[in-house]
Amino acid sequence: MTHTHDFTSIIDRHGKDAIAIDAVGSADPHFKGFAPDAPKPGFDVIPMWVADMNFPTAPSIQEAIIERVKHPMFGYFTPSAEYFQSIIDWQRDRNGVTGLAPEHIGYENGVLGGVVSALKAFAQPGDAVLLHSPTYNGFTNAIGSNGFRIEHSPLKRDEDGVWRMDFEDMDRRIKANNIHAVVFCSPHNPTGRVWECWEIERAMEVYRANDCVVVSDEIWSDLILSGNRHIPTQSVGDDARERTIAFYAPSKTFSLAGLVGSYHIVYSKYLRDRLTSVSDKTIYNAMNVLSMHALIGAYRPDGRVWLDELLEVLTANAEYAVNFIAEHFPGVRVAMPQGTYMLFLDCTEWCERHGVGIGDVIKRGWDVGVAWEDGRLFQHPCAIRVNLALPASRVEEAMERMRRYVFTD
Repeated sequence: MTHTHDFTSIIDRHGKDAIAIDAVGSADPHFKGFAPDAPKPGFDVIPMWVADMNFPTAPSIQEAIIERVKHPMFGYFTPSAEYFQSIIDWQRDRNGVTGLAPEHIGYENGVLGGVVSALKAFAQPGDAVLLHSPTYNGFTNAIGSNGFRIEHSPLKRDEDGVWRMDFEDMDRRIKANNIHAVVFCSPHNPTGRVWECWEIERAMEVYRANDCVVVSDEIWSDLILSGNRHIPTQSVGDDARERTIAFYAPSKTFSLAGLVGSYHIVYSKYLRDRLTSVSDKTIYNAMNVLSMHALIGAYRPDGRVWLDELLEVLTANAEYAVNFIAEHFPGVRVAMPQGTYMLFLDCTEWCERHGVGIGDVIKRGWDVGVAWEDGRLFQHPCAIRVNLALPASRVEEAMERMRRYVFTD
């Protein structure tokens, strides 16, 4: 596999504003119970917990930022026409979106901030909100800390081990809890599911029948592994288009979280008015000029080439890891992700066979520098989330450490 961009260099991120590295073993109380412990002497850290990438970002992004920084003034501004057109072109070419116009697009200080603003517009603190579980822990923290009551509808595994929505359970929970706003994660974090068209259609039928506003987090939509295709929630029908508030960002795709910058797509003027009524009145929901230029740089032709090459690397990493786990760790259940760069390891059977608790398994990994994430944070009692967005040599080393020191008799 020959690439024009660098996906093999191991870059030192210590002291370069990376939680994924600097929080490991940190005494900072902010990370207590969240960040992995420091490894034992003789082991370096392989960062597989925070959902950012350990690859250099697309050069077109740095070029766009540097070009803007050459001008010495950074005063008040409004998003440029190029910003909106970059999003429109990207959504058309990558996701087949038609009819998108600048008025449908709005800036958000991160997808989670947008999700909370949308919920505040259509629900009250104390109201229940439907999510699927396993559940991204960012949802749990942001939605719960803003006073909403989370109602989890568990995903169920089919005979092939593929996570599926339980539409009857969704309908029952919505009715029982008088739910009027739901959060839909597409692609799904942490399971890596890329929903098929019929699945989205069935979910939207449930939401329509119960008159729910749909808040769709599609931040992972660019990170689709080989053989799969992202279908925007709003594209499956006229009702879905008018019922859904969708959130996107280049931050996950290009590892730009530190720059901050997401956007919403809302076709319904009513939904858009209610959303912006909340988000704009915070005053703090304002774009950084460099994040605007970062998006423009990301969505340029070279950024598209970079992303296509990245997806080849992520697909290869996922295939390697899934095959390695199947061969060496009997009892650890994992399905090949269809999107994202995360693996979700269900360790229930392995732990039962070996009489080991999931906390002990996680600690074994941390001790040898496999800095992965506790799946209990994602509403699963015995799982681990693993980030594969690293050079292949690091993924291979992590798997070997798991074989030698973690999943042992």
